[in-house]
Amino acid sequence: MNTEQNTGAPPQHDAAAVLAAADRFPWALAPPKVRHWPDGAFLDTALSAVRPEERAGYIEQLEAFVQQHRARLEELLRAYGPGSRPASHGRYALVGQPETLVILERMETAPFLLRSTWDDEQEDVFLDDLEFAWGPRIRLSR
Repeated sequence: MNTEQNTGAPPQHDAAAVLAAADRFPWALAPPKVRHWPDGAFLDTALSAVRPEERAGYIEQLEAFVQQHRARLEELLRAYGPGSRPASHGRYALVGQPETLVILERMETAPFLLRSTWDDEQEDVFLDDLEFAWGPRIRLSR
């Protein structure tokens, strides 16, 4: 019998390790002094949308995603990140945050799982703004 079934839920991510991996890509992130939400709530929500079978190699999967989308991430930060015109109106608050790399990876990999998890835990406007700025293949907003 599978031990995961015996113990309940599969092992959770080490959120600190995932965040440290995201921090290795400073060209995709706002400077630390303009980052928000140190409590980790958005990261926890995004990580809860990682399927159990993906967890063992998730950091490597995230790193590959960030490398593959470097130009797009740089443009996202430039166009919507802190100091941009849209951000000056109080929108796109997640752009440039380390946990946003996880959110974007999930948006591309498991969009419906991310949306259902998000709807249960966070305000829709944050994900809707990020989805608009990123422009995923599938629109999840209503």
